[in-house]
Amino acid sequence: MTLLILAAGLGSRYGGLKQLDPITDKGEFIIDFSVYDAVSSGFDKVVFVIKEENLEIFRETIGSRIESKVKVEYVFQKLDDIPEGFTVPEGRTKPWGTAQAMLAARNAVKEPFAVINADDFYGRSAFASLFDHFKNVDNSNSISKYCMVGYVLENTLTENGTVSRGVCKVENGYLVDVIERTKISRCGDTAVYADGEENVKIPLDSIVSMNCWGFTPDIFDKVQEGFARFLSEPSTDIKREYYLPFAVKEIMDKGECSVRVYSSLDSWYGVTYHEDREFVVNSLARLKQDGTYPQELNKN
Repeated sequence: MTLLILAAGLGSRYGGLKQLDPITDKGEFIIDFSVYDAVSSGFDKVVFVIKEENLEIFRETIGSRIESKVKVEYVFQKLDDIPEGFTVPEGRTKPWGTAQAMLAARNAVKEPFAVINADDFYGRSAFASLFDHFKNVDNSNSISKYCMVGYVLENTLTENGTVSRGVCKVENGYLVDVIERTKISRCGDTAVYADGEENVKIPLDSIVSMNCWGFTPDIFDKVQEGFARFLSEPSTDIKREYYLPFAVKEIMDKGECSVRVYSSLDSWYGVTYHEDREFVVNSLARLKQDGTYPQELNKN
């Protein structure tokens, strides 16, 4: 099974891969924890979606450390990688979001695969759930059986500002809906999100999507069709993006897939704000201290 890591945005978020900030005293990045957990859970291949101009430095800083442990491939997210018949709008300079990033791997991935963000820490149980899903899933009918790992909202908040999350509606263990909520913050024993000028309460135990998915390869054709529909919609917004959660919801709403939701009680870690870094560093250090991870993830 393949782990597909969306890493094309790392350069822009971190000011260039050379300045990618190690998160442990051994020079490791969050991405190293994800690869370690995936390989420990049974994944045997990793595909990185990156910018083509970052290939050399990405291999030097990240890829070279894991290439001896698991098969590694690199694919490139490109602005002009769009369906036939469409052109890039004048003035557009950035690629089209996470759904298009996943499509960059359509010729490299021919087996069940998981999709994650490069700069998020998901915890080992997430990868075990994804691997076990495809190990045990029944594919006897025509409905594609995808999955996702959902996180408890409280475990994904930061004390340093607001966050955006895809809030999930789950029934009988399956995803029914996912709604993007912005400017979410803790407020006493609950959370609130911005709805125009109002703050609306949302329970801290709500399940949210952190872009941790499991798919079969037929997803590529379905998302490619959705991407074409997205591009055909009239819009003057040259910065709009085609996001993976909403691509999945389109497929789900058409009755072409089911999405099993596996809830994780692990805390999600990410450096949304610069001030989050110290908390993430200390949290991952504690996971090494208690034996959850070895002191050196990439030691041969």
